[in-house]
Amino acid sequence: MAEIINMPRLSDTMEEGTVAKWLKKVGDQVNEGDILAEIETDKATMEFESFHEGTLLHIGIPEGEGAPVDSLLAIIGKKGEDISALIDGSSAKVESDSPAEDKEVPKEESKTAEKKTEKSTSTEIPKGVEIVKMPRLSDTMEEGTVATWLKKVGDDVEEGDILAEIETDKATMEFESFYSGTLLYIGIQEGESAPVDEVLAVIGPAGTDVEAVLNQKDQETAEAAGEQEEETSSGTDQQPAESAPAPVVTNDGERIFVSPLARKMAEDKGIDLNTVKGTGDQGRIVKRDIENYTPAQAKPAPVAAQASEAAAPAKPVLLPTGEEGSEEVKNSQMRKVIAKRLSESKFTAPHYYLTIEVDMTNAAKSREHINSLPDTKVSFNDLVVKACALALRKHPQVNTTWNGDTTRYNKHIHVGVAVAVEDGLVVPVLKFADQMSLTQIGGAVKDLAGRARNKKLTPAEMEGSTFTVSNLGMFGILEFTSIINQPNSAILSVGAIVEKPVVRDGQIAIGNTMKLTLACDHRTVDGATGAQFLQTLRDYIENPVTMLA
Repeated sequence: MAEIINMPRLSDTMEEGTVAKWLKKVGDQVNEGDILAEIETDKATMEFESFHEGTLLHIGIPEGEGAPVDSLLAIIGKKGEDISALIDGSSAKVESDSPAEDKEVPKEESKTAEKKTEKSTSTEIPKGVEIVKMPRLSDTMEEGTVATWLKKVGDDVEEGDILAEIETDKATMEFESFYSGTLLYIGIQEGESAPVDEVLAVIGPAGTDVEAVLNQKDQETAEAAGEQEEETSSGTDQQPAESAPAPVVTNDGERIFVSPLARKMAEDKGIDLNTVKGTGDQGRIVKRDIENYTPAQAKPAPVAAQASEAAAPAKPVLLPTGEEGSEEVKNSQMRKVIAKRLSESKFTAPHYYLTIEVDMTNAAKSREHINSLPDTKVSFNDLVVKACALALRKHPQVNTTWNGDTTRYNKHIHVGVAVAVEDGLVVPVLKFADQMSLTQIGGAVKDLAGRARNKKLTPAEMEGSTFTVSNLGMFGILEFTSIINQPNSAILSVGAIVEKPVVRDGQIAIGNTMKLTLACDHRTVDGATGAQFLQTLRDYIENPVTMLA
């Protein structure tokens, strides 16, 4: 099914963008992670990458032309797919959004416009103060998590400085400031999540009354909601709508400051804000205070005696005592995406599994010899990755992607290597692995794995794999099965090398073996094809010299 790509919001103040350059043309094949175009925003010219795969079927905004955020930018789908309805639907929407020049403005709209003009002139955010919102860093991003703040309240900020690292549904990305001034306020603390466009920070001159700025922002939001409700209900008989909650709640003459998101969450959960202690700046109630809120426990009433004084005392039974407890830990964006994608893979791709046992005697000797050379370090996993890349050359059916009506045969071999990180699992990709030497593979895996654990990988370094290797052998796992990392057709699970009795030339001897399990998508890889791939893989690993030929 065709995917509509809209003009993204690449900065918190961006209202429209201009296509500086198209890097793909209609009819080109587009892979996930490919750069579609260079978009000129109100701040800078930025590369915009595709999060979809298919053929570029339509370009909605030519080079040099601008359009508002969310306008039709492009359509990606299957070659030859009919997209006329999508294009017509988008055009009709734009036309309906644009009033005719000779159309008379109704009196109600005129009055609303006058009200807006009066409010904008009577209460405005002070000059030089900028409210920074949670940016939309990908076209599918709905909320973001602040992984790390690189500035703290009171710090000077220059345009271009990195404010924070934002965790999206795709990756953790650096977010730079488009303003200069003092960081006056942080609205989303480290580890907290918030929807796109939520107040992230406030930057402006030192000494600015931040409370007044935030209250003004809350008031504008409430007024905008009230005006929208008034416009919707005008001309109809209905009960007066319940007024939006004030940004500052009164409690016995005291003022309680609360963020809009926290106030909305409290309403949904039925929490009385008078009973919540704020941990934000100046005691402001923020999202985490509502999430961690525990109502005060009432004191238990005294229990009446159940036995009379005359009754004989029962023999005490000693039972274990303790306190039940649990902890709710919020799922990270990475964990949510892992759950979503692996569920989709497991329940859409018909998995089957093939296991073989490999004699590692020659592999161990070859590795020992290679590592005896100066400045050379190769692991068993590097040998497996190299063997997989070469086996994929001989079995292109395994190096495929299921696309519904078609199967895509990838001419390139990009091997993903699963790396465990604190929040879950990431898969950095070795591009053109079949053309890399063992030492190049070893160096690349070490570099990518190290940066993966430090959350320094770029999205491009985690995209485009055509096959994946997952190794739990270093944890002592003898054998396991993995879920296919779509859009791959297969994933290899690598177990530990164990010393055990083996039969050689009719004699029992001590040998070292390793089990490999291949998970295949039965839509693209038949059982015989998977078995032949494993046979080729075993030949390479048991005779490493053949990989050097």
